[in-house]
Amino acid sequence: MARAHRQPPPIAAALLLATVVTVLAALLVPMFAAPAANLAPRDLPIVVAGPAPAATALADRLSTAQPGAFDITIVADAASADAALRERRAYAAFVAGADGVALHTASAASPTVAALITQAAQQLGNAPPAVTDVVPADPDDPRGAGFAAGFLPLALTGLLVGILLAFVVRSRWAQLAGLIAYAVLSGLAGALVLRSWLGVVPGNLLADAAVVGLFSLALAAMLAGLGALLGRAGLALGVVLIFLVGNPLSAVAAAPQLLPQPWGEVGQWLPIGAGGTLLRSVAFFDGAGGAQAAWILAGYALVGLVLVLVGRAVVRPAPATSAAAAARSASERQAITNAQAGSAAA
Repeated sequence: MARAHRQPPPIAAALLLATVVTVLAALLVPMFAAPAANLAPRDLPIVVAGPAPAATALADRLSTAQPGAFDITIVADAASADAALRERRAYAAFVAGADGVALHTASAASPTVAALITQAAQQLGNAPPAVTDVVPADPDDPRGAGFAAGFLPLALTGLLVGILLAFVVRSRWAQLAGLIAYAVLSGLAGALVLRSWLGVVPGNLLADAAVVGLFSLALAAMLAGLGALLGRAGLALGVVLIFLVGNPLSAVAAAPQLLPQPWGEVGQWLPIGAGGTLLRSVAFFDGAGGAQAAWILAGYALVGLVLVLVGRAVVRPAPATSAAAAARSASERQAITNAQAGSAAA
């Protein structure tokens, strides 16, 4: 006769649960808080423009004032500097002229960086420099808070759809259809909300919708694909990698060059970071600087869709609890006993 499985006493289970969750919180707090608490320029791409002697001297002053903060490129004039900003090759430009130093920014690339650069520029001389915002952020979201906050629900719903499809839909082709439908609907709805309702992104509606749709597909397909490949373990791995790691490293609210390295660069290879970069590029810069992010998202989407089609794992609902199983077994044994008693009486 098989020995009954002994369950730990309730107090032990409660203490174990409390300990595990506390350890998890201790790991998650620094993961989310450390990047935000250590924001600082690290090889931040900027441009210095002006006549050779003056521009070189200005670049030296910037390098000396904040060693390692800037990756400086010297160009001939203000027009070349502004072109670098519009093409997302730099976040700001210091322009040396007869009247002193002027600062050109692209706050659409990162309002946080624009503010930090403005503070750095004020340390160069007695008078604050004149500031020209060449590519401004949306006037309804000048600090970029709405843009950054809008990515959290998009990411969460993408993960949720991938998990639900893995649990609820057994047919691989039906999962595939659900993922494509979600990408189209999420893209249109997300772009309408961000652009027309909240007013945090400008640009072409269909182009913005294409970016949001690709971002949503990358998240949902990757979760569903990992579920098809590894079952529950795959879903857990996807949530940890894409959200718990990818979200704090995404730099959607700042810039990758402000995070401790190499984590800022790592975040750009994960879907949330790539999605934020691509949407900024398409909405504010006519797509400039977004090619790598687009390829990364397309890669996640493609890999996820392939895994959905070829994966063999089946994600099933959680098994019944031990208490319920024990009750069911007791009921079955009682039914057998009653049947045997009835047979004996007959």
